[in-house]
Amino acid sequence: MGAGHSHSHSHAPAQGSHGRAFAIGVALNTVFVVVEASFGLLSGSMALVADAGHNLSDVLSLLIAWGASALSAKPANTRFTYGYKASSILAALANASLLLVALGAILFETVHRLFDPAPVEGGIMILVAGIGIVINTATALLFASGRKNDINIRGAFLHMAADALVSLGVVVAGLLILWTGQTLIDPITSLLIVGVIGWGTWDLLKDSVKMGLLAVPENIDEAEVRRFLCGREGVEAVHDLHIWPMSTTETALTAHLVMPAGHPGDGFLHDLAEELSHHFHIGHSTVQVETGSHAEHCVDCT
Repeated sequence: MGAGHSHSHSHAPAQGSHGRAFAIGVALNTVFVVVEASFGLLSGSMALVADAGHNLSDVLSLLIAWGASALSAKPANTRFTYGYKASSILAALANASLLLVALGAILFETVHRLFDPAPVEGGIMILVAGIGIVINTATALLFASGRKNDINIRGAFLHMAADALVSLGVVVAGLLILWTGQTLIDPITSLLIVGVIGWGTWDLLKDSVKMGLLAVPENIDEAEVRRFLCGREGVEAVHDLHIWPMSTTETALTAHLVMPAGHPGDGFLHDLAEELSHHFHIGHSTVQVETGSHAEHCVDCT
């Protein structure tokens, strides 16, 4: 039995390339959290306090994502042979969990306000939330370029984009309170905020848990990859095919190809790795060639 291995490394976006965006985002949102919470308490607006609490969780989320992004760029060593790439997956999972905790706290206080409404200054709500729209939109735009390729960056982008929409909701609530004088509008708006954020958090949590469990990435069809491998000249069977995320931006593959006619040579392995990278965005592939008869658990390509 002959064996060969192919390795390919894709040119994925640098995970540490958003450092400046993270720094600006953290600074802007930290200042805004202090301002929003202060005015929320002074005006008696639970919607503002709820939004400030969520923005605080976003600051922590940005810090976690920033740390993971920087850590992912560190080189591999003898202990961590893949480097620290998977830290971005842990960060995405931590951020989703942090959001759920924040939502629980906000929901608890909001329900209390529903049964015991307090006076609210609609004008202050409008002013502060208007500032929030500007800050959150600007921060979201900092992460717009990387949101399609990295769930860690996508999480940061979605947090900020959702916050901009939430701030818009608070502005609308403030206008309605000024118009109608109904203070119940404030906790009702807060409930809507919790619903919007919870909806977005679910997808982030679901995707990060799947990555943590090394599931095949959503953008890759395992059956299609298997058919592709079976379609290579000389391949009679494929077994031990595994596809998993190394990080939020990189995917790895290992597979055994049964090729009874003999080992096809290094050129075959190199070309195969390049095709896997090009067609499926699998940047790190390891393929073993077996020239013997079918193994017990082989999947025949015929």
